[in-house]
Amino acid sequence: MSLTSVKEILQHASKHAYAVPAFNIFNYESAMWAIKAAEKVRMPVIIQFFPGYTIHVSMRVIADTVKDLARNARVPVGLHLDHARDFETAIAGIAAGFSSVMIDGSALPFEDNVALTSQVRRVATVFGVDVEAELGHVGSGSKLDDFTNPNNYTDPKEVKRFVELTDVDSLAIAVGNGHGHYLTAPVLDFERISAIKAETDIPLVMHGGSDIPDEQIRESVIRGMSKFNIATEYGCAMYKAQEPVVAQQDSHFGVLHAMEEKVLEYLTAKFELLNPNGYRGDEK
Repeated sequence: MSLTSVKEILQHASKHAYAVPAFNIFNYESAMWAIKAAEKVRMPVIIQFFPGYTIHVSMRVIADTVKDLARNARVPVGLHLDHARDFETAIAGIAAGFSSVMIDGSALPFEDNVALTSQVRRVATVFGVDVEAELGHVGSGSKLDDFTNPNNYTDPKEVKRFVELTDVDSLAIAVGNGHGHYLTAPVLDFERISAIKAETDIPLVMHGGSDIPDEQIRESVIRGMSKFNIATEYGCAMYKAQEPVVAQQDSHFGVLHAMEEKVLEYLTAKFELLNPNGYRGDEK
């Protein structure tokens, strides 16, 4: 199965009432393991890359690597550039071969966010690239006010207008979530998720999906979330899998091989958590 449009993957998830994990990766193994876990549970997966990681590896290398893995995958694989915060970064992602990009103008006033998102949308349309935007601002889990202050949350009353003005394919929302490790367990605003879902039929995205309590994740999926971004938690799972085996191996190849089983356990559990109705890829 070849690379699949992120828009198509998320529309299918919305229709079948499950959510797709979008794992932030940084090398071949982190992408390969995510796809291998997706194949095990017969569910789609989105592989995404944060532009800040370009100090370690280029966008084009990541895009080419994921496309190559997707050619032999037995499940749909999406490729997404996460959190481009300016026009130039988003366009660089398109030029590098990403089939979906996020333009994050959430820290800007509403009209400026619309203008920036619309700029990227116009270019992306020419190249057949999907666009994710953000309304409301998902801040840091290390700053209590960022994820507990409703002033940062997405206003349901603005959603319909924003989507109509920008024509985006998916929308990241702020409902009590934050990026990275949380200072304290988040308390998601489920009623707000439902209210936002009532305003638009495009897929909704949960950023800061690491370490949200399982019961809140399940309820979020039931309320209409279709994509969960997972970066910090995936990185921690890899570190925890690596730590006990390093001293027992005499090469980094041995370490990577020994890590795989534990990492796949983590990944497959995350797929199952986001799939409360038991969807499997052999269903139409």
